[in-house]
Amino acid sequence: MDNQNPHNDPPLPSPSSSSTTTAILDAPLNAMGFEIETLSPNRVSGRIVVSPKCCQMFKVMHGGVSAMIAEALASVGAQMASGFKRVAGFHLSIDHLQSAKMGELVLAEAVPLSIGDAIQVWEVELWKAKSSSIERRDVVASSRVTLLCNMPVPKHSQPLVDTLQRFAKL
Repeated sequence: MDNQNPHNDPPLPSPSSSSTTTAILDAPLNAMGFEIETLSPNRVSGRIVVSPKCCQMFKVMHGGVSAMIAEALASVGAQMASGFKRVAGFHLSIDHLQSAKMGELVLAEAVPLSIGDAIQVWEVELWKAKSSSIERRDVVASSRVTLLCNMPVPKHSQPLVDTLQRFAKL
């Protein structure tokens, strides 16, 4: 048995692109077309182009997709901030402020508001990118995610933690 690879898992692709990173770390986000761009214990960000994969019947981004993005970004950030321990979200509050139409680029960013020993609170904002300035935020959704932290990682999940450590910018 290989000490570097005790489970004899196949080697992972190198984190060469944000779509590869997302595909490896979060299959549901990847299926919607979301791409993780920044991974650190202080900030997790990414983007999604509104497409039929993430729209509801009125051809605007589904609110459930916004909630999934918020939960996912806060969870991965909290896991890094807790030293790669297991985390579990137990409260999600989200306000949908305006729609994002088919073809629009939506950016997302999660930042910690409070990092405690047992509980973390993260704020996640989604906004439409404007061609004139990515800094101007036309907010689509604003959320807060509260997570229980520092739980032991089950053995079967350790390879996922190892993968996140490879991608993280610490």
